[in-house]
Amino acid sequence: MDKASVSRFVILIVAVINTVLNVLGYQTISEQFVNDVVAVISGAYFLWAGWKNNYLSKKGLQQKEVLKKHKLD
Repeated sequence: MDKASVSRFVILIVAVINTVLNVLGYQTISEQFVNDVVAVISGAYFLWAGWKNNYLSKKGLQQKEVLKKHKLD
């Protein structure tokens, strides 16, 4: 197993335990903390997606030149 699979599974287990405890009436993780974490992760993901889907890096600029050369842009 790779690290990404293990980390996703561990986060799933924590989320399930948190949900069960909340259903039973125990406040484990505050909603404010969850909202903050989601906001940070979302922001990081949007920045990463923007970087990967635009021709900003050296490799991306080279890819853009290849597309122009073959008139695919």
